[in-house]
Amino acid sequence: MAFLQANIYSNVLEMEVSMNVILPQKTEKKIGSATKGNSTDVPVMYLLHGMGGNHSVWERRTSIERYVSDLGLAVIMPSTDLGWYTDTTYEMNYWTFISEELPAICQELFPQITTKREKTFAVGLSMGGYGALKLGLTKPENFGAVASLSGAVNLADRIEDLLAVKGRKFWEGIFGPLEKVQGSINDPMFLLDQLAASGKKVPNIFLCCGEEDLLLHGNKKMAEALTAHNIEYTFETGPGNHDWIFWDAWIQRVLEWLPLGK
Repeated sequence: MAFLQANIYSNVLEMEVSMNVILPQKTEKKIGSATKGNSTDVPVMYLLHGMGGNHSVWERRTSIERYVSDLGLAVIMPSTDLGWYTDTTYEMNYWTFISEELPAICQELFPQITTKREKTFAVGLSMGGYGALKLGLTKPENFGAVASLSGAVNLADRIEDLLAVKGRKFWEGIFGPLEKVQGSINDPMFLLDQLAASGKKVPNIFLCCGEEDLLLHGNKKMAEALTAHNIEYTFETGPGNHDWIFWDAWIQRVLEWLPLGK
């Protein structure tokens, strides 16, 4: 594997943005693990961080590089600050960056990465789980599979959970008036309703959450909504809380689930 630390310029955000990238590289090691390499049509996973994290946190808190070493999978880990994968009210358009500009930049810089929907994936934890699901629900033509680990996937119905983390001014700086989040582009439940009504092909969806996690209730509600729309999905729970012990274990389960054989 090749591990790259990149600084790119975002025209959308009008600032430098950091990202870490794992690329398949064929290696033949006498000591350590040999790895597979591809030079064309490489599957890609956009791996999103949560609140308090950045582009480096998946690499530092898990063994993600080792987990993907034999999968022939590129991993893009961008820094998106505390923007909640949203075009904020203070004119920092993190949603436009992550959903439109970043994939274009990555395909320019790393031309071996696939452009095929069925080999492009979005995965994230907590805030990033929200972002990954949002990508799948709003850009189903671009993503073949999305996975949310402990994601805030029902935030519009759980405003009290948001306010327990940060004050109203913080959240309204991101989303605008909290009373208007429900039924907006920032409401995954609303996005699900829209996608189901559109007749478009829905990405494969994976949800997981720890049994001691406060966000478990919201994930169950999302699973119920997917069932109501007759959309196939995977929802799994297990022992654990909202922490890296859970996420390090479950990112391995997500990698097993991803349709990498296609």
